[in-house]
Amino acid sequence: MKHLFISFLLLAHGILGAQPVVSISVDGSINPAVAQFIHRSIDQAYRQKAPCLLIHLNTPGGLLESTRQIVGDFLQSPLPIIVFVAPAGAHAGSAGVFVTLAADLAAMAPGTNIGAAHPVGLQGGETDTIMNSKITNDAAAFIRTIAEKRKRNLDWAEAAVRQSVSITDSEALEKNIIDLIAANDQQLLEQVDGKMIALNAGSQILHTKGAEVQILEMGFMEKMLNLISDPNIAYVMMMLGFFGLLFELFNPGSIFPGIVGFIALVLAFYSLHSLPVNYAGLALIIFGIILFLLELKIVSHGMLAIGGVVSLVIGSLMLIRPVSGVDIFRLSRTVIFSSVGLATCFFLFVLGKGIRAQRLRPVTGVEGLVGQTGIALDTLDPAGMVQVHGELWKALSVSGRVDPGQKIRVKDIKDLTLYVDTIGA
Repeated sequence: MKHLFISFLLLAHGILGAQPVVSISVDGSINPAVAQFIHRSIDQAYRQKAPCLLIHLNTPGGLLESTRQIVGDFLQSPLPIIVFVAPAGAHAGSAGVFVTLAADLAAMAPGTNIGAAHPVGLQGGETDTIMNSKITNDAAAFIRTIAEKRKRNLDWAEAAVRQSVSITDSEALEKNIIDLIAANDQQLLEQVDGKMIALNAGSQILHTKGAEVQILEMGFMEKMLNLISDPNIAYVMMMLGFFGLLFELFNPGSIFPGIVGFIALVLAFYSLHSLPVNYAGLALIIFGIILFLLELKIVSHGMLAIGGVVSLVIGSLMLIRPVSGVDIFRLSRTVIFSSVGLATCFFLFVLGKGIRAQRLRPVTGVEGLVGQTGIALDTLDPAGMVQVHGELWKALSVSGRVDPGQKIRVKDIKDLTLYVDTIGA
């Protein structure tokens, strides 16, 4: 009976060890879409009774608010979280430091680094000294809380925030920043097998040796939201949205440009809401578009158009800026100048020609007769027949008697009757 019981325990251990480990990858900036993806992954891994959630991390940093959401999910997670800074060449910078330290187990691959955790706020642009000090102190307290909770090196964690220090994988292991170094997933799972993890609901022993790795991908909406969180994509979509709506306004009934413009503008503002936006830059962009519209309405000999170009360029350069030299939210100069060039062409040539075409006097149909000349065939006193463009028309003289053979000009037309006067009258 005793041997049977031991065999049963070994079988149970084998079954537990066979449970697949759910694995996800975060390769890029930390943003609301990534925070949502990690939250969903924790829930799904727990429902699948996975022994842990393995997160491959390679990030230059991200938004502090999104980082707080991720850290909160880690600290309240019902199953162990392993953050693995991998593959070789990857790094956990800025927000990635908070995420790595908050994991139940932190690992790095050889040839990776971690550090430079100075905070990137949501206000955009360069903050003043007092505000920057407040943000830094808050981030330092936040990372100390995480390090204390996970029993990691508090001094180095605070230095990563205040002094933007960065270290290699071997230095991180030596300084008690991470728990282990592994070359790949299988080596990592073998090293953590048998470790006891303290969770809110109680302790759990990891059974990961030989476990399969189940890769969980972002959903369609998460991929789309993550894509538009790129400031360059958000900027292009914002400009596309403005163009679409303006084209619809000046060409009512087009429908398609209006629909595309509205959707693009909504997605752009969603993205800008999650990025460090300088609203002065946004105001300059809108002002530049207004100047282009005024150029189409007012004769300014190009001055309004030049002002629009300058306003668009300056506003675009100011729109999204990194804090403390972090480049993940910087707009590409190529994207800016290409977009401004296309905007100038769109307003001054495409939209401008359309508006000028609408203002042209009709040259065909009945309305096209107004202003045309002809010859009186009868005595107009005041009614008679005239010939205009080789066609015979009933006419009424608005300038007195008109003799046959006199040249006339069409002043108006009502109910298929021309109202004419003599040329020179």
